[in-house]
Amino acid sequence: MQQKGAIQIIEWEDLDKRKFYSLGVFMTLTTRATVYPASLIRTRLQVQKGKALYSGTFDAFCKILRAEGVHGLYRGFMVNTFTLVSGQAYITTYELVRKYVSQYSPSNTVKSVVAGGAASLVAQTITVPIDVVSQHLMMQGQGEHLTRFKAKPKMMLAATKRRLTFGQTREITVQIFAADGFRGFYRGYVASLLTYIPNSALWWPFYHFYAEQLSLLAPSECPHLILQALAGPMAAATASTITNPMDVVRARVQVEGRSSVIETFKQLLAEEGVWGMTKGLSARIISSTPTSVLIVVGYETLKRLSLRAELVESRHW
Repeated sequence: MQQKGAIQIIEWEDLDKRKFYSLGVFMTLTTRATVYPASLIRTRLQVQKGKALYSGTFDAFCKILRAEGVHGLYRGFMVNTFTLVSGQAYITTYELVRKYVSQYSPSNTVKSVVAGGAASLVAQTITVPIDVVSQHLMMQGQGEHLTRFKAKPKMMLAATKRRLTFGQTREITVQIFAADGFRGFYRGYVASLLTYIPNSALWWPFYHFYAEQLSLLAPSECPHLILQALAGPMAAATASTITNPMDVVRARVQVEGRSSVIETFKQLLAEEGVWGMTKGLSARIISSTPTSVLIVVGYETLKRLSLRAELVESRHW
């Protein structure tokens, strides 16, 4: 018998897939547009040596906004929108693997860990080449001296902004291929897997755990969506803190063109000590908080809107 107030999980077989995918693209794009500035700031903080350019998240935000305007906070965003493909691949893999694992284990934690890790593996294989290009674009402007590849300075006239944005993307892409070949687009792939597979594998079980604990503390009439919206950021903060050291290494490998994850880790530790492993953590948590709220509220709402008609009346939210 299900415990009173327990969070009901909508599984893959409960969904109308056409609604799920059509609404999912809009949700993913909205989420990425909202949190992209924080991702850009995080990347610049992680790549800089010490505090040579910015002293922290707020300082970086103010300096970028003052020197580069709002456009500076969205450098590389257009090419980053191609990660919509990986977003759909992620949620599909998560739900399908979760369904498969349920045949062998009824444990929600086991299903969440395995499905979260598998989903991240598939998504990162698609995402890494896009991330490599977008991260070099993120570093243009105040951070261009920290990256190997630089777009040619051009007049950014209002009438040609779109053309020039893709022009910079083309320039960076050509430079990466000329310097490193096809492998250059997968630089930092191992570091990405070592960052995001654990992050994803941790986020889902922590999310369900926090949601269930909150449901035990909250009044029975409290909407489950509110509890889930609180559980998301809590899970994100936990997972981000655990995996941040590897995220710093990943950013260094991809932007600086390093080939060894271990050597990059050793050098970072030698130059900046243990605190170097926390670089960009506040920006990561700041970006993950609204991201988690948007993902949770958006994803859970998406699943409810996509629920098969005959199941709508049987669920309490």
